[in-house]
Order: sequence, then structure tokens, then C-alpha cells
Amino acid sequence: MAAAKSWKEAKEVAEKEGEELVFHNFDTGEYGACSRSKSFGCFKHGEFVEERCICIPAKFSTAELEEKEKKFLLENPEWEKGEG
Repeated sequence: MAAAKSWKEAKEVAEKEGEELVFHNFDTGEYGACSRSKSFGCFKHGEFVEERCICIPAKFSTAELEEKEKKFLLENPEWEKGEG
């Protein structure tokens, strides 16, 4: 799984690696591509803590990915702040 810096780069990684999803991880700032079975998080003091990620099918254009993220954040403002 290669890290990317934008939806555009994430889509390129998905196409190159044959992954079905692209994501934006709000806790690490990374974008990338993954399969549906991927979970995001880390262990802190022996406990798995999920990270906040938006995952979208890679079939969408870069503009559509950006629009879907924007719409989600407008509809869920508390989520971006880690409150949801």
C-alpha cells in the first residue's frame, strides 16, 4: 500500500496496484488505495484505536472523489473534528 498526498495520487496508486478503494486518513493525513478488508488504526497501550478514514470506490474520477469527501464533511462537520 503506497502512500499518496491527494485523491489524484490515490487513484493512480489504486489503478497501478489493482485496489478497489481509495482513502483519505484524517488522523495521519495520508491518502492511498486499499481493499475492502483493510482496517485503519494503531495500537496504543495495547488497545487498537481506529483512525478516521473516508474510503470511496476507486472507479470515481478525481473530481468526484473530492466532491464526495466535501459533501460528507459538510453533512458531518463533527466527524472531521473527531467528535462523531
